Amino acid sequence: MTDSKKMFIKTYGCQMNVYDSERMVETMAAQGYETTEVIEDAELILLNTCHIREKASEKLYSDLGRLRPLKQARPDLKVGVAGCVAQAEGDEIKRRMPLVDIVVGSQAYHRLPEMMNGIGKMTDTDFPTTDKFDLLPRRTGTVGPVAFLTVQEGCDKFCAFCVVPYTRGAEVSRPPQRILTEARGLVEKGVRDITLLGQNVNAYHAAGYGLARLIRDLSQIDGLHRIRYTTSHPNDMEDDLIAAHGDLPKLMPYLHLPVQSGSDRILKAMNRKHTAEHYLRLIERVRAVRPDIVLTSDFIAGFPGETAADHQATLDLIAAVGYGMAYSFRYSPRPGTPAAEKPELSDDVALARLHDIQALITRQQRALQDAMVGREVSVLYEKPGRMPGQMVGKSEYLHSVHVDDSFGQPGQLVQVRISASSANSLAGVKISD
Repeated sequence: MTDSKKMFIKTYGCQMNVYDSERMVETMAAQGYETTEVIEDAELILLNTCHIREKASEKLYSDLGRLRPLKQARPDLKVGVAGCVAQAEGDEIKRRMPLVDIVVGSQAYHRLPEMMNGIGKMTDTDFPTTDKFDLLPRRTGTVGPVAFLTVQEGCDKFCAFCVVPYTRGAEVSRPPQRILTEARGLVEKGVRDITLLGQNVNAYHAAGYGLARLIRDLSQIDGLHRIRYTTSHPNDMEDDLIAAHGDLPKLMPYLHLPVQSGSDRILKAMNRKHTAEHYLRLIERVRAVRPDIVLTSDFIAGFPGETAADHQATLDLIAAVGYGMAYSFRYSPRPGTPAAEKPELSDDVALARLHDIQALITRQQRALQDAMVGREVSVLYEKPGRMPGQMVGKSEYLHSVHVDDSFGQPGQLVQVRISASSANSLAGVKISD
């Protein structure tokens, strides 16, 4: 379309932000916008922010500062801030950065077209009662073989370190039939692997459905080969969901189950409402139904009040579980959360503990990948590799696998024998389609 307008979007943070950015792009495509990778060509620049990690606001303001000369040269350029930092600091963003035209929170981005047309307020951080997904255009255009699908938003857990309940709101689950309809539409466009997303995805409950029933219905969709879900809370791993890991071949042998700490004292201070023993028994139950499952987790090092004994308890839990991978972070206070009011550990202590955690997890990750050599796995091709005649895809365990296959195409599911292991990926030889 020759009269199309250009939109540049930058996404910070988690997979849910990736999904939200995709939907914002689709929303603006219905208004005649197409995306560009050249920021200077854009009529609309949108920064979709995350508020979970350290210095999220500073990163946003730094990026906005770099946009100031562009905005001064082109006063008609529209600059928008979306997502969780927008939700938490909407008025402050406009005060500190007058170059920002639009601030739209994580639950209001379906209103972007109205805001771009100057209809209504230019800062919208409300939590609307309507389902924003009902008001968004259906997915258009082509997609790859892998897709995210948000099924749940918000969190009611109020962990002491986390801003999600304040930026994403209370737990809300999308109606199952709408999810199934969207999933069928994705499969019709070539998607073969869907990851169900939620801030607390295994808290999904809607119209008599829990997450296990939703996955069972999704597994009946012809052409959908793989299903995963993230991120989970240990307190919401219900019996039927655990059973699904043993019963449903399309539910992949991969589970991301954050624990944050191995110390009961710190877990209580975090308001996690589970113990290390509860978590370990949960892992045993999951492995009983799916022995080959790969487990990943989240850890916070240096939480306020953490002692050397608490840190050792975390290392002991990691050693007991044996993770395929984990995300670990040094504690950083999030404004407005209960933990932010507590005295912090010294940077040196927190950083040293983070390095301990990361070193142990790295050893576990490498050992698991090395043990894959000689095994046969299924690989879903996602894209050509960097080398000629090579395809790259994911195994059922979410390992990235490079396969020599001159005739491979994205979306193909092939059997591969793993021949080599490196730090972050595997190499394999194709056996059959």
